[in-house]
Amino acid sequence: MSAATCQTAGSVVALLRYPVKSMQGEELNAAWFTARGLLGDRAFAVLSAEDGKVVSAKNPRKWPRMFEFRAAYTEPVSPQRPLPPVQITLPDGTVTTSQAGDVNRVLASCLQRDVTLTGAAPEQPQLEEYWPDMEELDRRDTVTDEAMPAGTFFDLAAVHLLTTTTLATLQKACPEGRFEVRRFRPNIVLQLDDTAAGFPEHQWIDHVLAIGDDVRLKITGPCPRCVMTTLAQSDLPADPRILRTAAQQNQAHVGVYASVVREGWIRRGDPIQLAD
Repeated sequence: MSAATCQTAGSVVALLRYPVKSMQGEELNAAWFTARGLLGDRAFAVLSAEDGKVVSAKNPRKWPRMFEFRAAYTEPVSPQRPLPPVQITLPDGTVTTSQAGDVNRVLASCLQRDVTLTGAAPEQPQLEEYWPDMEELDRRDTVTDEAMPAGTFFDLAAVHLLTTTTLATLQKACPEGRFEVRRFRPNIVLQLDDTAAGFPEHQWIDHVLAIGDDVRLKITGPCPRCVMTTLAQSDLPADPRILRTAAQQNQAHVGVYASVVREGWIRRGDPIQLAD
């Protein structure tokens, strides 16, 4: 079935922003999308003082506590003014901010390694990614260095979309797992009027999706998943079945990436439709 003929009517049911890469983020009622994605998303990251690489939960053996931190802006984010400071809630519940003079020391104490919080991405950022033993992905317990888009803290693209249909399809394939939105860290969650099972986002690749009155997103490709989806966070248990199921059902792709071709506000409840 082509993207032009598939049912794509639906609406936005969640918007999520992650101010600091690999930390838990915040849910929004509305967000401004720029050419660089959701304003304020992955605007900060923690860098390793040892090698300058971006600290990421993609290597949980080295950085096992990243999902125990939560980041949120101290004030509403607006396209008319600079980003406000970020408030970071530590694993023990105490709070610091991106402007605190001792923030690097505090983070280093929690992570047990020398680190620096920064809002300035390297020209050629890199992170380490751990690949568990999985025949489905042809991986054998290795750690690789992965390049990130120049001057950003994104993995591959600025915007990640996910439908509730995809989550329901994976849940049906593995009823014992908990395929919740937060495991996959999208920016936009969509609910479609057509409730047929499957992975409908993949039919939109190379097409433009209209969201609300303003925003147009070019769907650029599938979103490959990694070990992060299996990690414990808050009340979610660690579960290797999450990634294994995604690999078995859809080549480990969950959701799609997109670029912003027309800026504007997206609000919870906005309608969606293919624009081409």
